[in-house]
Amino acid sequence: MSTPLSLPLPSANDEPLTPLRFLQRSAEVFPDKAAVVYGGRTRTYREFADEAERLAKVLAALIEPGDRIAYLSPNTPELLLGHFAVPLAGGVLVAINARLSRAEIEYILGHSGARILVIDAELLAVLGDLGATVPTIEQIVEVADPEFGQPGGALRAGQVGYDEFLARADGIDEEVSWHVADERAPISINYTSGTTGRPKGVVYTHRGAYLNALGEVFHQQLTSSSVYLWTLPMFHCNGWCTPWAVTAAGATHVALRAVRPEPVWQFIDTQGVTHLCGAPTVCTILAESPLAHVVERPLRITTAGAPPSPTTIAALQDLGIGVVHVYGLTEVYGPFTICEYQPAWDDVSPQERARLLARQGVGMVQAESARVVDADGDDVPADGVTIGEIVLRGNNVMKEYFRDRRATAEAFRGGWFHTGDLGVMHPDRYIELKDRAKDIVISGGENISTVEVEQAVMSHEAVLEVAVIGRPDHRWGERPVAFVVLRDGHEVTAAELRIHTRSLLAAFKVPDDYIFLPELAHTATGKVQKFDLRARLGEVAAV
Repeated sequence: MSTPLSLPLPSANDEPLTPLRFLQRSAEVFPDKAAVVYGGRTRTYREFADEAERLAKVLAALIEPGDRIAYLSPNTPELLLGHFAVPLAGGVLVAINARLSRAEIEYILGHSGARILVIDAELLAVLGDLGATVPTIEQIVEVADPEFGQPGGALRAGQVGYDEFLARADGIDEEVSWHVADERAPISINYTSGTTGRPKGVVYTHRGAYLNALGEVFHQQLTSSSVYLWTLPMFHCNGWCTPWAVTAAGATHVALRAVRPEPVWQFIDTQGVTHLCGAPTVCTILAESPLAHVVERPLRITTAGAPPSPTTIAALQDLGIGVVHVYGLTEVYGPFTICEYQPAWDDVSPQERARLLARQGVGMVQAESARVVDADGDDVPADGVTIGEIVLRGNNVMKEYFRDRRATAEAFRGGWFHTGDLGVMHPDRYIELKDRAKDIVISGGENISTVEVEQAVMSHEAVLEVAVIGRPDHRWGERPVAFVVLRDGHEVTAAELRIHTRSLLAAFKVPDDYIFLPELAHTATGKVQKFDLRARLGEVAAV
C-alpha cells in the first residue's frame, strides 16, 4: 500500500477525522486477515485496501472533489469497497436503495447530480440505460457477479465492466491520500424513503461518520475476532456506518446478496458469525426459521427500524442470541440511542426484561442525550406516560438536506433535530417510541399508540406479525384496525384476538377490526408499508 503524498500533513496535534483511516490502519495491522468473505471469494485487508486505492485513482481522474458517485447494488464486496474508494477519490458516495422504481432512482440520480454510476449487473439488466434519461451521468460501470448468476457483459455505449474500469489504474501515476483536508466535508448522501413526498438527500460528513462508526464499535462490542454478517442493507444510512465500524475493528465482513433464513443460519453455523444488524423482521426470520437452534457461540443482533416485540426478543434469548435495541433515523447516521442493559434487569421476569429491552433507551456514547418535548419545545414529565416529540442533537446529526435549505431549517428549528417521532420519557431517563406523528391514532380525543397495540396483539402465540393503523370513524374521529399475519400451523379468530388484546389494553385501544393477510409489505429497510395498508382500507370501504 502506497504512502499518501498528495496532501500536506496537518499539525502534530490536529488530524482531520475520517473513516478512511480505519481501512488504512487495518491494512497495516491485519494485512493477511480476512477482511471480506463473499461466496468463494475472500479478500485480505491488504487486498481490500489495495483495491480501494486502485479504484480511487481511476475515479479521481474523472471527477472534481465533492462530485457525487452513485452505487446501485445488493450487499456485495464492491458496494462495501465503494464506502472507502469514493471518499478516497475525493468524491461523495450516493448508495441508492436497490429496490426503488426506475422513476425514483432517476430522481435521486438527477437530484444528487451523480456523474458516475456503479451498478450491479442484475439491476442494470432490469433498469436499462439510466444514462439515457439522467443527463448528469457520464459513466456507467457494470459489476458482474458470475458466481451468483450475474455474468454481465451486455454493455451499451457509455458503459464499462468493473474489471476493465479498475484496470485503468495501471496507467495512472498519481497517488491518492488517506488524509482529508476538511473533516466536515461530505462523505456521503443518503436519500430518505420519500413516503410522504420526494426523497430528501441527507448529507453525512467525514467527522460524523468517523464518530458514529466508533460508537458502533463500542456498543456492538466489535473486536478483531468479530465476524459481521451483512443482513442490513448497506444503502440504508450507509449500513448504520457499519462498513466503517467493522473495518475499524479489523473484523471480518461476510457479504450476503439476499437475506433468507437458510443462508443466514448457514453462515451463523459455518462462518462463526458473531454480529449482525437489521430491522425486527430480520429477528423474526431468525426466530421463526425451521433451522433455528441454540447458537454455539455468542451472537449479538442490533435491531432498529421499528420497536421489536418483547415476544420476539424473548424467543431469540431462548436461542442464546442477545438483542441490542437501538433507535435512530437516516438524518442521524442510523442509530442514535441504545437500550443500555442494566444489571438490575437480571432479577426481573423474562417478560418484564423483554419489555424493558424493547425501549429505545439513552444516547449512545458518541451522541448527546435525547429529549422528549411538547409543542412549545419544553421537556415533558419523565413519567413514562406523557407523549411528546423526540428531538436530538450532537456530532452524529446530519450536516443538512442536500439542496434543500427550507427543509433543513425546519428540521433544525430551536437548535435541535426534530424527528417527527412521538415517545415518552421514563423516570430512568430511557425514552420509549410510541409512534410516528403521522401514525398516532386519535380516538375520542385520546392518543392511541399503534406500537403499544401492535405489541399487545403480537404477544398472542398465533401471531407472527401485526401492523395497526387508524381508520376514519364518524363518532370517534379514528379507530384502530389491526392487519395480522399468522404463524404457520396456527389459527385464531378475530374475536379471540380481541379478547386477548382487551386483557392487556384499555378498551378504547383495542382494534375494532382484525384483518388477516398472508404477509405484510415491507420497505427495503424492513419497515411495514403502512401506506399500503391505508390503501387497502380505502379499497374495502369502497366495496
